[in-house]
Amino acid sequence: MSLARRSFVAAIFAFGTALTVTGSAFAQSAGSDYTPIVPAQPTENAAKIEVLEFFSYGCPHCADFNPLLAAWVARQAGDVVVKKVPVTFGRAAWANIAKLYYALEITGDQVRLEADIFRAIHQERVSLFDDKVMLEWVVKKGVDQKKFSDAYASFGVMSKVKRAEQMTQSYKISGVPTLVVEGKYQVGGRDFGEALAIAEKLVVKARGEKSGKK
Repeated sequence: MSLARRSFVAAIFAFGTALTVTGSAFAQSAGSDYTPIVPAQPTENAAKIEVLEFFSYGCPHCADFNPLLAAWVARQAGDVVVKKVPVTFGRAAWANIAKLYYALEITGDQVRLEADIFRAIHQERVSLFDDKVMLEWVVKKGVDQKKFSDAYASFGVMSKVKRAEQMTQSYKISGVPTLVVEGKYQVGGRDFGEALAIAEKLVVKARGEKSGKK
């Protein structure tokens, strides 16, 4: 486990409301920097190097990691695409905030409100897991109420949540945040900084593989 066990437990209890995250996935396995994904999973665009972050708005470690990841993403070359996959781990509350993620993607507000969502849940203790509270909150943040409500209840959003759940299983994700590069490599590391450094190396590795240079 990349974060000290004591720190992890303290974070969970500090957050309080049943957010028993399985654990931060940034842990080294048998001394390696990454764990191979077996079998390797398909990516959406063969011309791009795909980096996935499995995360949840309800995860305190994801909240801490988010600004560091955002800064890392901003430094990447144009051939790198970073996508987020909201996990549910079978929790109804986390399914709601996964729907929140995809509904805000549809309304065009997800990127704008991402930091605010983490802050609301983990610092301000706003229960965005509750549909009514969530709707009131997003409207106060300037999101069109009808567009959001329609998106949140849509078949498209439910399909995306189910697809994210399938990906969580296919990639054998047991804790968040987890980074995966090119459908092949689950990133290790003892802390967030090391994890991002390893991800950088894996991006270079994946770029070399695409160009035929191993």
